[in-house]
Amino acid sequence: MHPKTHVIINPASNKGRTKRRWREIRDSIKTFIKEFKYEFTEKPLHAAEIARQVIKDGAELVIGVGGDGTINEIANGFFDGRSLINPEATIGIVPSGTGCDLTKSLNIPPGLGSALKTITEAWTLRMDVGKVTYTNHQGQPEERLFLNVADFGLGGEVVRKVNERRLKRKASSYLRCLVESMLKYRGRKVRITLDGQEMPTDEYLIGALANGRVFGKGMKIAPEADLKDGLLDAILIRSMNFLEFLLSAWKLTNGSHLSHPKVDYSKVRYLEAWPLSPEPVLLELDGEQLGRLPAKFEIIGLGLPIKAGQR
Repeated sequence: MHPKTHVIINPASNKGRTKRRWREIRDSIKTFIKEFKYEFTEKPLHAAEIARQVIKDGAELVIGVGGDGTINEIANGFFDGRSLINPEATIGIVPSGTGCDLTKSLNIPPGLGSALKTITEAWTLRMDVGKVTYTNHQGQPEERLFLNVADFGLGGEVVRKVNERRLKRKASSYLRCLVESMLKYRGRKVRITLDGQEMPTDEYLIGALANGRVFGKGMKIAPEADLKDGLLDAILIRSMNFLEFLLSAWKLTNGSHLSHPKVDYSKVRYLEAWPLSPEPVLLELDGEQLGRLPAKFEIIGLGLPIKAGQR
């Protein structure tokens, strides 16, 4: 007997392609799950609202069709504060976004059929969850859970530029925006503590707190990260000029950057960061640009049930 299933679709994901291929996706789901309800998101955080309501109404499996941002919203909807609304309700992922980096750490194979087979036949991982308490664009404190990676510095600038170009209906590939941002962005002076221990104040290009291994459309920012070890992998990359970054960027694709002399790596329970430069230091989590430093990044290990591929 299949669990009571609700599918949440972000029609704008993958630059609108999800909406255009919904009939194909729906028919594929029907070959694996005979009965399900579905709903399209219509605004930011709508996926969280839908997930929260359908779980309260008895949904046991909530499938997200979209990218990392959509799955992040759905995961936030699974919680009431720091407690799961229903500890047995599970997330399934049908990757359909411009960024689906979390699926790499969950070992979900590419392809619609493979993703659905994972949802219906594979095991359930109870994964750790991270939380960021940050400063929103209005200067007020906010908090948000994250599943994959939260980071500050260059990553926040890149996502800001991606969003800006989308609003202007211009080409907005992550790689293009990364190169454009790197040409102009310089490291910002930031004060950082790791598990309460003060780091030397320095100019940082990237500060990443990783629960999963991959971010930024496939870059292996945290090759040793584990979704269930109760820790965040902290990767702090000090300021580099454009040429230095270009010469070292290939190391991010295979995870060999951790040995670079300008990279500090450690496993932590929490990191706090305060900007010491007049320019804002933007942050992003799971591909969404939500605010800026100061911020606290922490692992809260809530055991979120999520469908994963081979162990």
